[in-house]
Amino acid sequence: MELDVHLKIEQGEFLAITGPSGSGKTTLLRLIAGLVQAEEGYIRSEGTVWLDTARKANLRPQERHVGLVFQDYALFPNMTVRQNLEYALRKGQAQNIVDELIEITELRELEKRYPARLSGGQQQRVALARALVQQPRLLLLDEPLSALDAGMRAKLQHYILRVHQAYRLTTILVSHDQREVFKLSSRIIALQHGRICRPELPPPVLLSNASGSDFHLSGEVLDIEKGSSKFIIKVLIGANMVRVETRPEDASNLQAGDTVTIRFNARQPELVR
Repeated sequence: MELDVHLKIEQGEFLAITGPSGSGKTTLLRLIAGLVQAEEGYIRSEGTVWLDTARKANLRPQERHVGLVFQDYALFPNMTVRQNLEYALRKGQAQNIVDELIEITELRELEKRYPARLSGGQQQRVALARALVQQPRLLLLDEPLSALDAGMRAKLQHYILRVHQAYRLTTILVSHDQREVFKLSSRIIALQHGRICRPELPPPVLLSNASGSDFHLSGEVLDIEKGSSKFIIKVLIGANMVRVETRPEDASNLQAGDTVTIRFNARQPELVR
């Protein structure tokens, strides 16, 4: 299969890539990271050329400063949580970043444990923190939560969003989970047979009914965006995401993960509670 992808990603963007197995998603991430050699291609990041096969230019993976998190945690079993993070430090790099990441991923009580004594979710938190030790500008996530149960996935999604925002990362996520894609990303693309196509997203939520009367649906708050005079709340209802405008006083009592009720009428969706 030929991987033919032309893609521009904005700095600070959270891009999700979906598509069937074998469509080239993981290969694309590995090409960006420099783990796979492209027969032909060009990659530039923030003015630096990472790959230009026409000029035989190809930066090594360690020169690209990319953070990688895969489904396989790949932690060193003979090292504690803290030691796994410290091992990722560059020569001469200050260790305060290790303490900072331990705090932001809430690993303080686990820092002296070995991987064998950690749950899958805890190990993935360590893998996420370790990928950020060298403070990369680009974070690549390849189905990092697919082996976890729904409850643990939700918690880890929170940590991923938290570090993305805290470190102002550019993040690329490969995932088959539509809830995960809606919750985390600011843009979604799909790969099909090695080429970008429109993602197959669920149909939009029905905004009216036969009688014309209002009706209510409950959903989960994914994100809250502050506008000039109003707040925009992203709400996941089933497999659909709805954007709802609301007043600052209503949004101030909400946070990601809360359950809210939305009223749908002929004009626009409204937050009820």
